[in-house]
Amino acid sequence: MTSPSARSRLDKALAAIGDPYGEGARACLTVYRDEAIAAADAADARARQGISLGALDGAIVTIKDLFDVAGEVTRAGSKVLAEEGKIAHADAPVVRRLRAAGAVIVGKTNMTEFAFSGVGANPHYGTPANPADRSRVPGGSTSGGAVAVADGMCEITIGSDTGGSTRIPAALCGIVGYKPSKQRISTEGAFPLSQTHDSIGPMAMTVADCARADAVIAGEAAWTLEPAPLAGLRIGVAQGMPLDALDDTVGKRFPQALDALEKAGARLTHETLPLLDAMNAVHRRGGIVPAEGYAVHRERIARAKDGIDPMIATRIERAAKISSADYIAMREERAALVAAMDARLADIDVLALPATAIAAPTIAEMLDPETFGKKNAMLLRNTSIGNFFDLCAVSLPIPGSGLPCGLMLMTRNGHDRRLFRIAAAVERLFS
Repeated sequence: MTSPSARSRLDKALAAIGDPYGEGARACLTVYRDEAIAAADAADARARQGISLGALDGAIVTIKDLFDVAGEVTRAGSKVLAEEGKIAHADAPVVRRLRAAGAVIVGKTNMTEFAFSGVGANPHYGTPANPADRSRVPGGSTSGGAVAVADGMCEITIGSDTGGSTRIPAALCGIVGYKPSKQRISTEGAFPLSQTHDSIGPMAMTVADCARADAVIAGEAAWTLEPAPLAGLRIGVAQGMPLDALDDTVGKRFPQALDALEKAGARLTHETLPLLDAMNAVHRRGGIVPAEGYAVHRERIARAKDGIDPMIATRIERAAKISSADYIAMREERAALVAAMDARLADIDVLALPATAIAAPTIAEMLDPETFGKKNAMLLRNTSIGNFFDLCAVSLPIPGSGLPCGLMLMTRNGHDRRLFRIAAAVERLFS
């Protein structure tokens, strides 16, 4: 049987985006209909001639609203940035690599304003509703991308991840989300939040699709993804804070996932991690991400605060109190902790923990600032560990009834291909 053409798959994606009863208007802020049709037809013409540009040739892809596209304003989910009207003069390197690989870019996806929350709410362009329960948030900040994948508007989406922005929405929407080792993928042309923590990664329905997209946007050669053996795999289960206050959904399904891994022959160990306490000590001084986010937006906050989501503006403003001396000290402390965590993980293959402590909250809940703050912190708590310690990490859907939740696997910086192989094996076990 021949596989469906790029054009036929694009037509289905465009139909999903255009469905008046669906989430297309909230998930996709820009739709490149004509350009995508031309790209899909070109991919099919190459296929008929036996020519391929690589693993993503003809793949239907969306990109987060913070990536530069030549000739367009980069909004980053913000009406204020849209009104500023700064035109991108070139595609971001990630976008150029996608085009060169033959990917069919069908749209730009909605996001938390400035990528500064894990909830995924956006009062300016609408909050894309969670595919598992339309009364709930999708997670963020790559909210529209996760909904686009889960609802069939694309096959792969490219997002950013500063504290969990690919893995949180993946966990809440029941798909796969990947955060690479930061240095592998250029953040040039991606509207910044934190120069220290920003990274760029894919989300998709499968680990294999994430792996092939990851190789393309990293500028690496294609490779064959073979699942790693689970028997004998050393999995460290993070104890303490990552397991605190899990809700009923995550608290039930995470142990079930661990039980399945152990039955498959993996060697599970309970890992206490005092380094997490040291990380929290840095956060109590204000944190690196808020300080860097404030540096990006302080003039904008002073000039146009009323046009910014108040949940986001409040978080940015808090960082005004962080001194330059504290910021420098936090950077230095983090560098030492990154090295210490790398050494700590040397004797295990992956660290396992729930991607998020809670399943998706309701959209209505997020209208209350106090509830928003608490739920946002619970969504970001575990995923942000990977960014702080400069690890690579993946969220995989844990099977079971009810709302989606994710198993997060993390390992040392630079071990991305090994992590993909382990993730593929776990995905196969869960299927």
